[in-house]
Parts: sequence; structure tokens; C-alpha cells
Amino acid sequence: MAFLSGRRRRTRLAPELDDQELGRLLKSLRATTRTGTIATTDLCAAQITRVLAHEPGEWDRRTHRLDVLAAFMTDSHLPGAWAAREPRNPDALVLYAWSQVLRARSEGRPDDASAAADLCVKAAGLAPEDPAPWVVLLAVARLQRWAQPEAFAVWNEVLARDRWNREAYLTMLGYLSPEEGGSRIQVLEFVDTLSARMPANAPCAAVELTAQVLQYHSVLGRGGFEALVARNHWSHAMAVRALDRVAHTWNQPGFLRHARALADLNLLAYALMAADRRRDAAALFETIGGIVTPWPWNTGGDPLTEFDQARRRATVGL
Repeated sequence: MAFLSGRRRRTRLAPELDDQELGRLLKSLRATTRTGTIATTDLCAAQITRVLAHEPGEWDRRTHRLDVLAAFMTDSHLPGAWAAREPRNPDALVLYAWSQVLRARSEGRPDDASAAADLCVKAAGLAPEDPAPWVVLLAVARLQRWAQPEAFAVWNEVLARDRWNREAYLTMLGYLSPEEGGSRIQVLEFVDTLSARMPANAPCAAVELTAQVLQYHSVLGRGGFEALVARNHWSHAMAVRALDRVAHTWNQPGFLRHARALADLNLLAYALMAADRRRDAAALFETIGGIVTPWPWNTGGDPLTEFDQARRRATVGL
């Protein structure tokens, strides 16, 4: 992937990350989706179709683009209009389903995602090799707290098509978390099993570190004395091991090549600063440049402010 140069740049939230083609599409959609005409729907659908085109088996970037587009269009008429006009287009169906799931999650109304499940099943029949319908269906399973046999059945369908699908692994991590009905033991078993088999630079490489950051946030959320000493989390053996595994390799040129590598580097920079490993973090901030992801920086407030303050702290005294 093409990381930004080491020069400090104005920080900004960019859901496309370093995907310039996707960034251009989002800019175009902002300008053209203000009207609800058929011509507008056709134009936007054609633009989206071109961006979603991919080489066989290159699912990682396509999944990233679908996710970003679905989040961008959560409140738009376009996904529904496109799916209605092209009911046998799996891209249209998946995009509409994903936008429905994200809206239902943001509004805390899991039942609203039921129609998305039907769209996913239809899309899976139209494009049997595509993991995306199953990725979205897994998100429905998480949102609606399906029983584990049903959720794992969907999970296995994703892996049969895209072994290291980043979105699917993170979805399962959330599904198994104690905050969502699972348990800490299930999370540990899931992470341990993945870490033993996964290539070090797989698209889902951040699952272990994500689990540690979520556990850290859980301690912070308890408030009181536990929140005051939450930094101690990063001295525990599992947290130290999770950071040590990736602190130097992820920042090597060309090591991470998946579509959301910059999001993983943001996560790593956040964790390094939480662990007071400022020297490692300083080098990472140079690689990241100015593209900031909302999570995990928004845990402490405005993500851009939190990122800038952490970047300044990383270089103090070095």
C-alpha cells in the first residue's frame, strides 16, 4: 500500500484511508446524490460498479470499499433505489443490506436488520463465490445475537471464500465479547486460535491488538480507581506480547499491504501511547502522516484532537 510520506500533514478523517480511487468516488457521490432522480441513481450506480470491479479473489479491498460506501450512504435513498432497479445485481443488494445493518446498529434497532438478511441470502445465490453477502449476514448475526451454531455457520461460509477476511474476524471478535453476550474466555480462545495460524501480515492481523484495546477500554469504562490505573493493563503479559509482535514489523515498508493497513497503524499508535512506548509510537506517527481513524482515538474525545496530542507527546524528550 502507498503510505503517506513522513512529512507532517494536516490531520483529517478519511474513511477511504489511502484508497485514492475510492476517495474520488466519495467526492463525486457527495456532489451528485443531492437529487433523487433516476438519472442520478444510474450515474452513481455506474460509478460504484466501476470502483467495486476487482480481480478474481481480491476480496480485501472490495470489502473495504463496500463497507465505506455503506457507511457513507446509511441515510441515502441510493442503495435502496439501486437495489430496486437492479434486483439481480449482487453488488446493489449487498450495498443496500450493509447500509441497513449500519443504520440499525446506530439506531439501536436490531430488528430493522431482518430485511438485510434476506438481501444477503439472495446476493449469495447470485454471486456464490463472493464473501461479501456472508460478511454482511455475519454482521446481522452479531447485531441480532443469533445463537452460536447459526453465527458460526455464517462465519464458516465467509472463511470458505476469503480465509483472512478482516471485517469477518473483527465482527466475530465483537460477537464473542462479554459486552455482547460472549465471554472473556471465548475471546481469548478465538484470538489464540487465530494467532497460531494467521500469517503475520494478513488483513486480519489486528484482531489480537484490537482485543487488547477493547479490554483496556473496558477497564477505563469502570471508572474510579480502576480507570486511574488502567495503564497497568499494558504491563500484563498478554498485552505486552500483543504489542511486541507488531510494534516493529507493521511499520516496515511494504509489510502491511491490505486495504485497511492505515487503520491498523492508527490502532497500533494508540496502543503504543497508552503503553507509554513513545519512541516506537513516534516512528509510527511519521508513517501514518495525517490520516486519522475515528476509533480508537474517539474514546478520549475528538479523534483529531486526541491524535494530534498523542503525536506531540510521542516526540517530547526524544
